Amino acid sequence: MSMDGIVIRAVVHELQSCVGSRIHKIHQPTPHDLVVQIRGGSTPGKLLLSANPTYPRVHWTEASFINPQEAPMFCMLMRKYCEGAVIESITQPGRERVIHIDVRQRDELGDLSFKRIVIEIMGRHSNIILLDPATGAIHDGIHHVTPALSSYRVVMPGAAYTTPPEQHKVDPITVTTEDAFRGAWDQAEGTEAPDKRLVASFGGISPLLAGEIVHRAAKADAVHTAEALTPSAIWGSFNEMMSAFRDDRYTPNIVTETRSGKSYFSVTELTRYEGESASFDSISSCLEAYYGDKAERDTVKQRASDLIKFVQNEVAKNKIKLEKLKDTIEEAKGADRYRVLGELLTAYMHSISKGDTAIEVINYYDEEQLPITIELDPLMTPSENAQRYFRKYNKQKNSLLAVEEQIRITEEETAYFEQVFLQLQTAALQDLQEIRDELVEGQYLRDRGTKKGSKKKKVTKPSLLCYTSSEGIPIYVGKNNTQNEYLTNKLAASSDTWLHTKDIPGSHVVIRSESFGDQTLQEAAMLAAYYSQARESSQVPVDTTLIRHVRKPNGAKPGFVIYDKQKTIFITPDEQRIRSLPNVIKN
Repeated sequence: MSMDGIVIRAVVHELQSCVGSRIHKIHQPTPHDLVVQIRGGSTPGKLLLSANPTYPRVHWTEASFINPQEAPMFCMLMRKYCEGAVIESITQPGRERVIHIDVRQRDELGDLSFKRIVIEIMGRHSNIILLDPATGAIHDGIHHVTPALSSYRVVMPGAAYTTPPEQHKVDPITVTTEDAFRGAWDQAEGTEAPDKRLVASFGGISPLLAGEIVHRAAKADAVHTAEALTPSAIWGSFNEMMSAFRDDRYTPNIVTETRSGKSYFSVTELTRYEGESASFDSISSCLEAYYGDKAERDTVKQRASDLIKFVQNEVAKNKIKLEKLKDTIEEAKGADRYRVLGELLTAYMHSISKGDTAIEVINYYDEEQLPITIELDPLMTPSENAQRYFRKYNKQKNSLLAVEEQIRITEEETAYFEQVFLQLQTAALQDLQEIRDELVEGQYLRDRGTKKGSKKKKVTKPSLLCYTSSEGIPIYVGKNNTQNEYLTNKLAASSDTWLHTKDIPGSHVVIRSESFGDQTLQEAAMLAAYYSQARESSQVPVDTTLIRHVRKPNGAKPGFVIYDKQKTIFITPDEQRIRSLPNVIKN
């Protein structure tokens, strides 16, 4: 885990600018996260406190969040004790992955009230706890820990706060001499690998940081390999790095390794990895870029799991159905044979008598005029036998037409559900309900939230993702069929430009301007390619035309359109360029 004690130190140093500021608003968009709006001071903004078990973190954020209609109980408690409070201090105890935010507020009686927000960044044990610093009593935690879960510490309202278990390691920031370094090093006897020994000896140093220290030492020592480095050889790179941290000199960066494609972040330059490196002005912007939408994607995946499973099952069922229908088509292709047999019986009717079980005739439909034996029903007249074959012909011919119609419908259904599946892959939290409502509207799902006899939910216009091109032109992206329908058929003007990947499931994209340059067109095409099934491909074909040439056929499914007078351009999606474009959610 890269969110080690040293990274926490850098975060705490960055957050010192909001000491003396006031907490304006508190929201809890997910069960694991708090968003604290800070006002006053030198850096007002939104502070994300996350106890996500996979991506715990604390940093300034510019991301947009969708808050629940009713605030959770923990959020209400935080608002009661912390909204309007002044931030007194932000500290890190030792080199632990813990942050204390002390706040001061006047209560209903006008008396000063002091509270402490404790953020514990410890993987699946991460937590956000509000307590009374004077008594150590817990008001509540975002995650409850009962005695059944932990015998060491309980996180419940009214319980006494117990700090996480101490590791009894040396704080590396306080080590300023080689003798002190050796003293800590010798405590970890039995641990042979130098990087593992650093982790065992010093608090706040993760395996990532330890590996970087050893790599730098090995690079400077031309004699020994990394495994055989002496404490003296390691001390040099250790001291150089800790001196920078002691002076709060950090170099936030992310490195994406070329071979594995894995990304790593730290507050010091990572020289041990070969690959693309990106530097950042602040640790918050580094963490925001690293985590990106990882946490949200996990939350979306969790909340959309039933939808994903349903859509995948529908696609699989339709594909099986399609195979069976195609088999039926193959069988029905023999219908013409029954017509030939009926016509041959009609031609040789004078040679047939009632009671005959078969007749051999010359097949004049065959190029070689070979004889053919036709089976007869002895209980039928010659004419009835001929009509029997004609009825079989008509039945199979009619079934062929019905099956071809079923194939068309099934192929449309398959394409529709594949489109919905793609939309679920790129959906944000606010998009999920729109996709669910669409499936309910199409009678694919039952509305679990509506009781019998209750009024139908009022239809509201969807929120849309709006990018601003490098030329300052708004570019709208529909991320599901509801949004696509609204964007193309209602919001866009007839002179706006519409884009969509050619013959590939994807989003509707609209440039909301009559005049723009090639730069805007390229960026819009890149967005169309990125929000499509071909986002990982190169030279993706994207059709572009005016909105006036786009129309929805009668009875078509939501988001389905036909268009003409299009031009096709080829573009390769560039995620970095897309991320650099300003974007907001517009209602």
